[in-house]
Amino acid sequence: MTNRNVMKISVAIVIALMSSNIAIADSPRPNILFIAMDDLNDWIGCLGGNPQTITPNLDRLAASGMLFTNAHCPAPACNPCRSAIFTGRAPNSSGLYDNRQQMREIMPNEVLIPQYFRNNGYRAAGSGKMLHYFIEAASWDEYYPDAATENPLPKSFDPPNRPVSLPRGGPWQYVDTDWAALDVTDEEFGGDYLVADYVIEQLSKKQEQPLFLACGLYRPHEPWFVPKKYFEPFPLDSIQLPPGYLENDLDDVPAEGARAARNRYFAHIQKQGQWKHGLQAYLASIHFSDAMLGRVLDALDSSAYADNTIVVLWSDHGWQLGEKEHWQKYTPWRGVTRVPLMVRVPAGISSALPEGTMAGTVCNAPVNLLSLYPTLLDLCGLPENPVADGPSLLPVLSDPTGAGWAHRSVTYLNKPGAYAVSGTTHRYIHYAEGGEELYDIANDPYEWTNLAGLASSAELLADFRKHSPQQFHERVEPSVESLAKLHWNPSTGAAVPPSVPDGGSFPVFFSNQRETTVELCLVDKNGQAKPVGVIGVGERKRQETRPGVVWLIRDAATQRPLGHFIVDDRTAQAIVPKPKSN
Repeated sequence: MTNRNVMKISVAIVIALMSSNIAIADSPRPNILFIAMDDLNDWIGCLGGNPQTITPNLDRLAASGMLFTNAHCPAPACNPCRSAIFTGRAPNSSGLYDNRQQMREIMPNEVLIPQYFRNNGYRAAGSGKMLHYFIEAASWDEYYPDAATENPLPKSFDPPNRPVSLPRGGPWQYVDTDWAALDVTDEEFGGDYLVADYVIEQLSKKQEQPLFLACGLYRPHEPWFVPKKYFEPFPLDSIQLPPGYLENDLDDVPAEGARAARNRYFAHIQKQGQWKHGLQAYLASIHFSDAMLGRVLDALDSSAYADNTIVVLWSDHGWQLGEKEHWQKYTPWRGVTRVPLMVRVPAGISSALPEGTMAGTVCNAPVNLLSLYPTLLDLCGLPENPVADGPSLLPVLSDPTGAGWAHRSVTYLNKPGAYAVSGTTHRYIHYAEGGEELYDIANDPYEWTNLAGLASSAELLADFRKHSPQQFHERVEPSVESLAKLHWNPSTGAAVPPSVPDGGSFPVFFSNQRETTVELCLVDKNGQAKPVGVIGVGERKRQETRPGVVWLIRDAATQRPLGHFIVDDRTAQAIVPKPKSN
């Protein structure tokens, strides 16, 4: 080939590339379909977490884009994780560490992802749970259910008599820890079916602006109630124990880790003979959620937006089902911190990634959901948000080998100084009290063997310590007004029930809205009332207490019983109401 012919070909390539870039620059900005699934661990086919799971739609989404196999949540609880994702601020930066805190009390001015997109010409619509049981109406153009309600969950079928399967072990137990196969259709069940309906409707409409569309699927969050057809592929006698379960797995875990693990749920479930029933129900709930995802993906693929929509799917954290004697979330282990994360970018719609994501690509680099905010801005060509505690994923979307990725993924626990750090081959856990764990996840993916005490681990431990977070914002206490309210039981003349204390102590704030002073009395285990103080008109009293404790309220002058409160499983406010007028 002559030099002249080589030059002609080179010029043609340059012109073609320039034309491609111009086409991307001149075309409308890409749409975003932002899908969240709640409490979903790695029990999906493409992540191999449980061989019995049935997740064809999660698997097909992963096969059509990039699957991250080493993605982790910013925090192992709904509120701090979702708040971090939507603001871009990590828990150690904001001070929001747990579910009891309020995002807007701690971060009143941060611009959430949907609002940032609206500020840059997008329409933002959504449905279902994206934030922690509120919508933040001001950040959206439209929401279902109605944003004015600030309740993101559409009505779903609720069995009339509860609990259905798992008796409540005490006030310490979350009321929705229960499961059942419901004799209803998907439509009759509602819930996520209605969320999918709304998202499908948006995809069928002509959009005058680029669209940021959020889809918050609630299952497999508790309660694990779904139509019975999703239980049928999982006969109870076929249910296997979790692959990550190992008897006596806490033997080499620091005392603070063992305390966090043994939260009584797993022991209670075993005592009730419900372990395999719970496993079955979790698999069924995943199967149901996957089916709802399939409806949304089908609608997108058949819509006018199939080729210009970036799809991002994530779960806020995982879930343990007996591994390390734990049931629930909140722990630092991989079963909870590791989450599904999938990104699909069609070719030709993002100037930052013009080739898009190649179908079936897998990335094993340690990444974090905190990176979603800056990543979306990069992919859509929007200005950088000055608040971004996580790095953009653009480098690994461009090169999934992670060759240039120098970051580790940090998950923050519920108090300053407690965290887990995920690397490529190892994970490090540090408790606020000083305990440590180190695992070789390449050879020990279920974290059965703690290497932290071995002399051979000294160099690796030192490296993790060196690259661990050093600064921690203090935990910001929620306002009393934002706390859950205990139920007021007005006096009927019947005897007040005795206290059945069960669990650790925490404060409850008693507020007197009556026009007379009241007396606060502790009811002991024998039903006897013991005064502990008075609460003046319009005053509030902080009182340390425990789950199951009964507090009697009497008129301070006449000693007449007015009503009582029974303490639930967490800090709360107890409002003594004004008497109803006749």
